[in-house]
Amino acid sequence: MSKILLLGSGELGKEFTIAAQRIGQTVIAVDSYENAPAMQVAHGFEVINMLDGEALDQIVAKHRPDFIVPEIEAIRTERFYDYEKQGHTVVPSAKAANFTMNRKAIRNLAAKELGLKTANYRYATSSEQLHKAVEEIGIPCVVKPLMSSSGKGQSTIKSSEDIEKAWSYAVEGSRGDVVEVIVEAFVKFNSEITLLTITQNNNPTLFCAPIGHRQERGDYQESWQPARISDKELFEAQDMAEKVTEALGGAGLFGVEFFLADDGVYFSELSPRPHDTGMVTLAGTQNFNEFELHLRAILSLPIFEIKLEKTGASAVILASENSSNPAYEGIEKIAGLAKTDFRIFGKPTTRPYRRMGVALTSDSLDIPVEEVVERAKKAARLVTVK
Repeated sequence: MSKILLLGSGELGKEFTIAAQRIGQTVIAVDSYENAPAMQVAHGFEVINMLDGEALDQIVAKHRPDFIVPEIEAIRTERFYDYEKQGHTVVPSAKAANFTMNRKAIRNLAAKELGLKTANYRYATSSEQLHKAVEEIGIPCVVKPLMSSSGKGQSTIKSSEDIEKAWSYAVEGSRGDVVEVIVEAFVKFNSEITLLTITQNNNPTLFCAPIGHRQERGDYQESWQPARISDKELFEAQDMAEKVTEALGGAGLFGVEFFLADDGVYFSELSPRPHDTGMVTLAGTQNFNEFELHLRAILSLPIFEIKLEKTGASAVILASENSSNPAYEGIEKIAGLAKTDFRIFGKPTTRPYRRMGVALTSDSLDIPVEEVVERAKKAARLVTVK
């Protein structure tokens, strides 16, 4: 059996660890704080600052993992190339982890090298450059740190008065030591989708049924599967997803995000790992959830097919205040609902809007997805984090 070093131990890492445990793999969970969700179910754990390259080197040397699996952005990813040379498999690859941990690298690859359709964009390393970029792009526009996750530091500029606030917020929400932002023209999209894309070592690229989602504050609030999309749009999205994941190399699951607009499909972002919107697959929408698919691709286990079996939805359970000892009310209410499930992630502390759990609903494929989403939202509202 293989040893996996999991870099980042949040709720996605926890579900991945559970999937790995089920088929006898060994997982060492790493994060910057103790008792992170994945640590609670892993064989062992390490607490380090993953932006400290020497500390990262030390735990790789200590554990000698077969696979290094990043779950977050705030990692000294340039070290991954050395780890590959040492014989460790970086998931999906050192190149994929480096490019996708930095919005600049992945956007340049998608737009300039591969010619994928993206929103018009500029970069800025100071508030002065941001003012110039906004002038060139036009208002409204979206500002994101190059290094961040889960919408941290992301905001929409709706007037010139928002520019300075957007810069400060982006710098505050930036992970790592890169102080740079991407400024994107606002795409008038009809909907957004995540296309879970599975690359394999010796088999063709596979796709899950598209997942729709709604965001607030740059973070997803609900997701549903399947999303409504035309055959033409789906073909465009799959073609773009296959091109960009092939260019990045390696095996694993990628969460590839797209905007669906009147003038076509726009590539938005990509994560080289299970995606937060993909937690809807925990509702049993597919024969394998996204974490099981990621693991099977990593281990080169054949995936015969990915079959959509149910309509499903997820809705986040958020904290409303700061706490070092969270308690949950309403669990018995959500547990009593038909065709409904939930996950409480076990995070040791809370802060406003921190994602602490998720409500999951499902139904047969002939039930309108809107109904299933409404049930998920109502279920999530039953749980209060104290």
